[in-house]
Amino acid sequence: EDAGKPIIHGYFRSSCSWRVRIDFALKGIEFDQVPVNLIKDGGQQFTEQYKGLNPIQQVPAVQIDGITLSQSLAVIQYIEETRRGHRLLPTDPKKCAQVHMISDFIASGIQPVQNLYVLQKLRAEKVQWAHNFIQRGFEALEPILKETAGKYCVRDEISMADICLVPQVYNAERRQPQSFRIVDAFKESHPSCQLDTPAEICT
Repeated sequence: EDAGKPIIHGYFRSSCSWRVRIDFALKGIEFDQVPVNLIKDGGQQFTEQYKGLNPIQQVPAVQIDGITLSQSLAVIQYIEETRRGHRLLPTDPKKCAQVHMISDFIASGIQPVQNLYVLQKLRAEKVQWAHNFIQRGFEALEPILKETAGKYCVRDEISMADICLVPQVYNAERRQPQSFRIVDAFKESHPSCQLDTPAEICT
């Protein structure tokens, strides 16, 4: 039963939060946002209040239909199974497996090793660390996409794989400018125009 608008507790620049915003935008789902600043006050995700919402103390945490989900791909899967609109997981088993493969490759193989929490632990070496893992990950992803892609990651329909890829490309450009060309898509959910985006980078 619907319990009102979903609430995304997230951070404007978080890749994982952005995935959920893209998903909701593609499905036409209205939602409210509660900013969780990952830098301010030592990281608002480490407060006891937020820990009660999401014990792993990461973003996003999504309150929807009376439950709280804290992993972006789990949120996307849940939305796929409970909401109408553009399908993000193909009905064809082979294409669906390819979408999951690419999504997991990015969400588990590339993004976690260069997220904010990891980079803060590395200090001076963080830029080189992030670049190395992004470069290695994209070089491995390229031959996979050559096999699966049409207009989008898997043939000619936007899927969960694209929802994972776009934020990761944006993050790659931030870490290593001009290395990758980002697709001008998903503007509504972009980090530059969120509720908690700093004024100096709003567009």
